[in-house]
Amino acid sequence: MSADELAGAREELRRRQGAGLREDAPGAPAAELALARLGTAFFARRLTLLDDGELAGPSLLPGWSRAALVAHVGYNARALTRLVAWAATGVETPMYASSEQRAREIERGASQPPRALRALFAHSEVHLNVAWRDLPSAAWDAEVVTAQGRTVPARETAWMRTREVWVHAVDLANGAGFGDLPPALLDRLAADVVAGWRRRGEAVSLTLRPEDRDEPLVLGDGSGPEVAGTQADLVRWLTGRGARRLTHAGDTPPALPRWL
Repeated sequence: MSADELAGAREELRRRQGAGLREDAPGAPAAELALARLGTAFFARRLTLLDDGELAGPSLLPGWSRAALVAHVGYNARALTRLVAWAATGVETPMYASSEQRAREIERGASQPPRALRALFAHSEVHLNVAWRDLPSAAWDAEVVTAQGRTVPARETAWMRTREVWVHAVDLANGAGFGDLPPALLDRLAADVVAGWRRRGEAVSLTLRPEDRDEPLVLGDGSGPEVAGTQADLVRWLTGRGARRLTHAGDTPPALPRWL
């Protein structure tokens, strides 16, 4: 992220937080929440740069308009708010009633007028932020279940939101790139994709060699091919968004399925 982009995102974050708001509980994941909130401000800034007519245009996700993407990000905040409520009350509150319900939400949201769609994003992210700020320290370790069926502590909601807003800000296709993401976030995203492969039991043997990092990331026994490039380019490839500027035994690496 350029200095101007970072300054703009921080200013947007300060504006949204306002003055005199309650602080997070001492047991809250401070660094993760800060990155999620900064990413939300970054997404909001990219959204502001789109005029209403451009919302109907294509995002970087095949078959998804920008409007559908904004609806998805807005309803994701509401779904995560339900998980936070689950942690706070102990009453089981799933992210979605079903995958069909989730799809209907996105379809309905994408059909709203631009003003309503922008309001959905703005209101849902404030609601989630307030839920995080009201969550007591002990509740951050309460177990909840993600839409994929994983049981995780409530503190995981901060990371779940972080990856949504930062990656989908790039998917808005209006100038943001993976090179704009903070270096620590790129490292976490790479590790998260790899962890997902391992959870699913996928046998992957691969060496990722980022040109701007000191150490490679070795998957499996390391006997597989080596893929090299900047960390931003590697993460773009790992998340299924293309293999531009990467080298792979002299050729372009194969396409990977979209993650997120």
